[in-house]
Amino acid sequence: MTTGFQRCGEFALALLLLLLCAAFRRTLEADPVTHMLVQLPALAWAGWLFAGVASVRRPRLEAAPTNAGGGAGLLIVFFGIVFWMLPRSIDGALTSPEIEAAKFLTVPFLVGAPLRLSWYRAHPILRGFLLSNALSMLGVLAWLYMAAPIRVCNSYLVEDQQRLGLAFLLVALSLAAIWGGRLFFKPDGGSAGDLLPDLKANGSTSYDT
Repeated sequence: MTTGFQRCGEFALALLLLLLCAAFRRTLEADPVTHMLVQLPALAWAGWLFAGVASVRRPRLEAAPTNAGGGAGLLIVFFGIVFWMLPRSIDGALTSPEIEAAKFLTVPFLVGAPLRLSWYRAHPILRGFLLSNALSMLGVLAWLYMAAPIRVCNSYLVEDQQRLGLAFLLVALSLAAIWGGRLFFKPDGGSAGDLLPDLKANGSTSYDT
């Protein structure tokens, strides 16, 4: 019964996130920091929550043989994140209704959802490798946006993208601190892939290890 209430809560929260992202779309997209570090993560979080609800009704989603070890799902997540980190994609979402609609579909269901279905099926070493690469990618983006003398995104000013670069740097440092803290100060020693919520400990279905 508790699990049922939790899943209903996740579904309601996912819908709320999508509605808020749509309702405040203009406000969030007016600034590159809120566009890339608030709206896009919120859409991915909505997909993460939807996947949790769907996996209870369709357990085969988590046990799909085509996603053994989580590799296929994480590959989809990787390409989805890379695509929406490109300045051209961000510009397109601001100028084209079709690309904007694609963002609202692909970020939840090609980033957030497969991430939840695949993350804890992957080996901890693979998760650690992906986390380290994500941190390095954030660092490179931070340098790019802060150092570029011209507008990388045509829809935003140079000052805007410099603020975005600084925000990327702060996010990278914060995630590195959290990850390092879990590795060195977690009572059980943690693992290379410990950063996202531990779904096993919160009543989720089992994952391959």
